[in-house]
Amino acid sequence: MTQRVQNLDRLIRSAVDNKRIFGAVMRVEAGNRQLSWNGAAGNMNVASPFFIASTTKLYITAVLLRLREQDKIRLTDKVSLYLDKNRISGIHHYQGIDYSDELTIEQLMAHTTGLPDYFQQKGKGGRSLEDSLMAGHDQAWSLDSVIEEVKRMKPRFSPGTKGKALYSDTNYQLLGRIIEIVTKHPLNDVFKEYIYKPLSLSRTYMYTDRQDQTPQPLYYKESPLHIPLAMASFGPDGGIVSTADELMRFLRAFFEGELFPGSYLNDLYQLE
Repeated sequence: MTQRVQNLDRLIRSAVDNKRIFGAVMRVEAGNRQLSWNGAAGNMNVASPFFIASTTKLYITAVLLRLREQDKIRLTDKVSLYLDKNRISGIHHYQGIDYSDELTIEQLMAHTTGLPDYFQQKGKGGRSLEDSLMAGHDQAWSLDSVIEEVKRMKPRFSPGTKGKALYSDTNYQLLGRIIEIVTKHPLNDVFKEYIYKPLSLSRTYMYTDRQDQTPQPLYYKESPLHIPLAMASFGPDGGIVSTADELMRFLRAFFEGELFPGSYLNDLYQLE
């Protein structure tokens, strides 16, 4: 074992304290795979499936860029071109102006809509959905319920305000539905066609079966957090399950131009 690998092994083992972190897995690749290393510690092994959480948003981004390549969408398209105007009316009401019809796909992708985060922003009761889940109150939700809840929250700024961004899971809930409308297929089927099959990702999938106990359990502080209803509801903003090896395979494909034209990456850096 080389010194470099020994250092990586010590690093991942030191991350597990059995107080707040009970398992860890890591895959490292450097250069033209001159270094390729898998490591795991605690209650995980190198093949353990786990929730990739918000990295799911990169899968959404990859699909959107592929749809752009196929001329099925434009990033400057307004959301109201795809989602029912009556349904989203009032979702972004800021300083007396309703901007709901003005939101664009690229603003959703770049988190520059100003839309409230349905997950972390506190509602009128002073409690967020995240607070409720961390307290062990598992619950399910739909896009309709997300939209209605967000309508009761205050946006932070008008869409596309120069120099402003707000990370909001709401943006990707809307993008997931737009993908389904454009492709006329459920989101996980779209992922299969555009990502899983081309990259041979046999252990990557969107969590939808509330009885599925395959993914590594989540923890909050010192206790397992059993919230299958919630995990099956995150969908486009955080619902994918994968392994370290398959996640790395996806990340390489994303940044090396295998899933969409490589020039589109530069466009992403310019989104406002």
